[in-house]
Amino acid sequence: MSGALTVGVLAVQGAFAEHRDALLRAGANPREIRGPRELDDIDALILPGGESTAQGRLMRELGLFEPVAAMIGGGLPVFGTCAGMILLAKNIENDARRHFAAMDITVRRNGYGRQLASFVTRGRFAQYEDIEMVFIRAPYITAAGPDVEVLAEIDGRAVAAREGRMLAAAFHPEMTPDLRVLEYFLAMARA
Repeated sequence: MSGALTVGVLAVQGAFAEHRDALLRAGANPREIRGPRELDDIDALILPGGESTAQGRLMRELGLFEPVAAMIGGGLPVFGTCAGMILLAKNIENDARRHFAAMDITVRRNGYGRQLASFVTRGRFAQYEDIEMVFIRAPYITAAGPDVEVLAEIDGRAVAAREGRMLAAAFHPEMTPDLRVLEYFLAMARA
């Protein structure tokens, strides 16, 4: 895969296998990240859906939290989906915990309710129409800073945003055959 981006996928908990498979379909070179050594020479990073509290705790236990925080702070392109969006958020409306606190957004954890309230819909994401969006116990963005561009809204709620080299989505693009959201991130990472 000469010339392909090497994209790390945090693989301590959550939907990392689905992201790995989607990255392969998109022509990237995925690398599952379970320890600090695996962070060497990655071009971008995905923080997958799952459980943000468990992911934050496991990253700290495995010695990943500080190096990942430094890489994000240094401008490494990062894409947080669902729980990953919570990990990136500067503020969490209904939780006192903060994780990377890198992206100037406020999110509401489990904004759409419990697992039974999960749903699939279609909407616009950036320049793309008719994107399938899978929401599983998803958060949503309640506030965004001046440098944040909201990329998707569902029923008046912001569900995807970009700030510099950080991308966040409340939905799971890795769970659909449509690669356009992932390709948007890969193009952002190459720029």
